[in-house]
Amino acid sequence: MSRIKARFESLKAAGRGALIPYLQAYDPDLETSFALLKGMPAAGADLIEIGVPFSDPSADGPTIQAAALRGLKAGATLAGVLDMVRAFRETDNETPIILMGYLNPIDSYGPARFCTDAAKAGVDGLIIVDLPKEESDLLSGDAQRCGLDIIQLVAPNTPDSRLPYLLDTASGFIYYVSITGITGTRTASTDELAAALPRLRAVSPLPVAIGFGIRTPEQAAQAASVGDAAVVASALIATLAGTLEDGKATAESVPSVLGQLADIAKAVRQN
Repeated sequence: MSRIKARFESLKAAGRGALIPYLQAYDPDLETSFALLKGMPAAGADLIEIGVPFSDPSADGPTIQAAALRGLKAGATLAGVLDMVRAFRETDNETPIILMGYLNPIDSYGPARFCTDAAKAGVDGLIIVDLPKEESDLLSGDAQRCGLDIIQLVAPNTPDSRLPYLLDTASGFIYYVSITGITGTRTASTDELAAALPRLRAVSPLPVAIGFGIRTPEQAAQAASVGDAAVVASALIATLAGTLEDGKATAESVPSVLGQLADIAKAVRQN
C-alpha cells in the first residue's frame, strides 16, 4: 500500500480530514526550506506538497511566483529537490510527499529517468499542473511502473461529462481546485464546496483534497471537513516572505511558518 493511501485510510479511521501544507523548495535557500520540510510533520502536516521552482508558474499567484523566483535564485534544480526528499526520508519514512510543479523540468530531465529517481528518493505522488489528461501518457506509464500516484486536478468549471475521463486513471487523491483562477486569490464558500464534492464522489472513490485560497485555520478546518483534506500554500509562503530581510532567512523564518502550521493543524483536528 502506498504511503498516500495508508495515510488517508488511517485518518478516515480516526474520523478526521488531512492537512497538506505546501513549501517551495529552496525558498529562500536550501537550508531553510529543508528545515521547514523536516519540521512540518511535528507541526501537524499529514502529507506535504513540495513545489518545484519553475520560471513560468502559470497557475500560481504572485506569492508563490515570488517564492519560485527566490528558489531559482538560490540554485533550485529538479535533481536538487529530489535530494531534499532523499534527505528527508533518512528520518521520516511515513509522511507522504507530493511534488507539485510543471512539465518542462520533467521533460528536460527525462520522464522515465525522473520517475525512477523520484521513486528512489521517496516521492509518493506528482501533481503536474500543465499536463492535460490527453497527454498524460508522457508520464503515466513510467509513474505507474515506479509506484508514483498521478494526482488529477479538477476545477469548479470542469464539466460533469469530463469527470469520468479525467479520473479513470487518477490515483492517490483528487486535487479539487476550489476556485477558478490562480492560487492565493479568493476563497470558496462552504456552499460552493458542499455543492462541488458530491459530483466528484459520484465518479471516484478517491479522497478529495481542497486547495487554492485556503488561508486561515477556520477555512482549513472547513475544507478538511467537507472534503478529505485541506491544502494550505500561499498563506504559509506569505508568512515566510514576511520574515525575510533582503530576501534572506532570519531567525524568525522557520518558527513563524511552523507555528502558523501548528495553529491550522489544531483547528483541523478539533473540527
